[in-house]
Amino acid sequence: MTYQWKEDQPIYRQLKEMVVERIMDGTFVEGEAIPSVRQVAADYQVNHLTVGKAYQELVEIGLLQKRRGLGMYVTEGARNALTRREQQQFIDEELPAFAERARMLGLGLDKVFELLRNTGSKS
Repeated sequence: MTYQWKEDQPIYRQLKEMVVERIMDGTFVEGEAIPSVRQVAADYQVNHLTVGKAYQELVEIGLLQKRRGLGMYVTEGARNALTRREQQQFIDEELPAFAERARMLGLGLDKVFELLRNTGSKS
């Protein structure tokens, strides 16, 4: 499998984000095993130590757990924890930036709410 890695970010971080995205979208299910370090290293043609570093960071933040002799598993509650984290990040970082951009463009709250309502009804 050929994958285009971004040059501006270490590969282990990109792998970590891939796992996070797959937990969020339900591809990696809580309580189930994820692909082994060696399998991911072979699939993406990266060093197994790089994959191991990404997985270890996910263990440290409580999203994955090692089961000796069995591999890595998604922890129970990982998806909810990620959702809460992403919501908080949106509130703390993205929403203020969005509000500032709207203000700079002269868009009032009423117009923004109208646009958001219309955007939400299209999906």
